[in-house]
Amino acid sequence: QVQLVESGGGLVHIGGSLRLSCAASARTSSTNVMGWFRQAPGKEREFVARISWGGSTSYADSVKGRFTISRNNAVNTVTLQMDSLKPGDTAVYYCAASRVFSDAATAYDIWGQGTQVTVSS
Repeated sequence: QVQLVESGGGLVHIGGSLRLSCAASARTSSTNVMGWFRQAPGKEREFVARISWGGSTSYADSVKGRFTISRNNAVNTVTLQMDSLKPGDTAVYYCAASRVFSDAATAYDIWGQGTQVTVSS
């Protein structure tokens, strides 16, 4: 079973930047698509961004233009660069892997443990 380990969360002021990283323990068809989701207290888990093996990307409207997802297939890592952060971005961020290119959390079979991102004023 492939494991995902996130890193890079923390506390940042409004307008600041953070970079999240996710390392997969192996490359399989289960990691064809890598995605980031987030969950704020009292809210549903929501899609943030995804990237295919070939580099195709998709973003939630709320982060488009501010967040950038990328992956390094040689070392099985995916990165989420988050710029111009807002208080509404505060959440636990999860890395996830899927066989299919989808926004739906149910399409992702493998999940990391999550990393906290807090944007303060």
